[in-house]
Amino acid sequence: MNVAVVLYTSDLRLHDHPPLRAALSSCDRVVPLFVRDRAVDAAGFAAPNRLAFLADCLADLDAGLRERGGRLVLRSGDAVAEVCALVQECDADEVHMAAGVSGYAHAREERLRAALEAEGRRLYVHEAVVTAAAPGAVLPAGSDHFAVFTPYFRRWAELPPRAPAPAPRSVRMPDGIGSDPLPRRAAVTGVSPGLARGGEREARELLVRWLRAGLSRYEDSRDDLAGDATSRLSPHLHFGTLSPAEAVHRARAAGGPGAEAFIRQICWRDFHHQVLAARPDTAVRDYRDRRDHWRTGAAAEEETEAWKEGRTGYPVVDAAMRQLRHEGWMHNRGRLLTASFLTKTLYVDWRIGARYFLDLLVDGDLANNQLNWQWVAGTGTDTRPNRVLNPVRQGLRHDPAGRYVHRWVPELAGLDAPHVHEPWRLPGPERARYAYPDRVVELAEGLDRFRRGRGAE
Repeated sequence: MNVAVVLYTSDLRLHDHPPLRAALSSCDRVVPLFVRDRAVDAAGFAAPNRLAFLADCLADLDAGLRERGGRLVLRSGDAVAEVCALVQECDADEVHMAAGVSGYAHAREERLRAALEAEGRRLYVHEAVVTAAAPGAVLPAGSDHFAVFTPYFRRWAELPPRAPAPAPRSVRMPDGIGSDPLPRRAAVTGVSPGLARGGEREARELLVRWLRAGLSRYEDSRDDLAGDATSRLSPHLHFGTLSPAEAVHRARAAGGPGAEAFIRQICWRDFHHQVLAARPDTAVRDYRDRRDHWRTGAAAEEETEAWKEGRTGYPVVDAAMRQLRHEGWMHNRGRLLTASFLTKTLYVDWRIGARYFLDLLVDGDLANNQLNWQWVAGTGTDTRPNRVLNPVRQGLRHDPAGRYVHRWVPELAGLDAPHVHEPWRLPGPERARYAYPDRVVELAEGLDRFRRGRGAE
């Protein structure tokens, strides 16, 4: 009897899972393994919202494996040490896993490969599992990655589509393999009250509903803050409970302008992954140095706290930040305008905002979170690095009736547009009726800060 171990990371599903299918094809018995990697936890990625969602995902994956005759094995500690210990325990010949993109993931793969080869065993790393296209599948001439999205998208769209594979019918395991208890969502403290449920079943049901009722109107409605017309699939793509390749495949089959716009957003995710894979230091360093002199000190810290707590005095910014705290998720348009406000109106380092988002976002990962923040801050791949999103204009354009603000900023409930986006324009006595904070900064002053700080010697 030959045995393989399948190491799950950010690919917590049974459908369209190349490492699992390869292991089942080559070996008689397979041990599905997830390691609670202490190094990942210590780096700050064990945020409550992601831990709660992860608990859902692991429980659902275990249930799916049990329906097929197997189960999920959970271990905690150093990932390499735990895999090697399990390999010895079940006398496995090989280990299969999905490729990562971060510097830590690459280093972990190399450590694991060396440790296994020293014992005469093999590691198989499978590409295009956590993305629709592998980071190195689309390359420009003379470079290891695309630095601009549009040419990347053109080449990416020309790739032959990979047909998603079904879930296996059975998973046979060797006897006597022990496991730590699976985590429970209820045991996690500090979880956002409106956090969505995790797991592959939830992901697949959400995808079906989205394709049936949401995809056709996505092109026209995706920026409507109150309409909430986005797919909300990002947490499932992050944890791998949904295959991005399958999402693309099924959207293409549906067709139409909405499908094209949706597929483009999945491509943005792949684009950021290929940038991070080629430049791992962009998780913490500017992709393009703009010689910024970010504001520090007591005033900047006070304004940043107001931003975090949703009391900047700019209603649409505050609404988005309060949605983040309540749901562990934020509308994409809200992410753009809140990031622009922090980096280009308050002129605060993008890393501070990115860290706060990672503390709360259930879909927060290095590639999309850090590189989207850099894109907005102008230190990343944006070809217009000095663009500034005006929160008043953004509110009037993407929440014209003020319904999004009314939902998340109840202090302004009943206030009609356009005053809901500019409450400071109300006459003094009327404004006093609304217990809403004053603006932390005038937009003109914020713009002046940014222009003076960027590129100053």
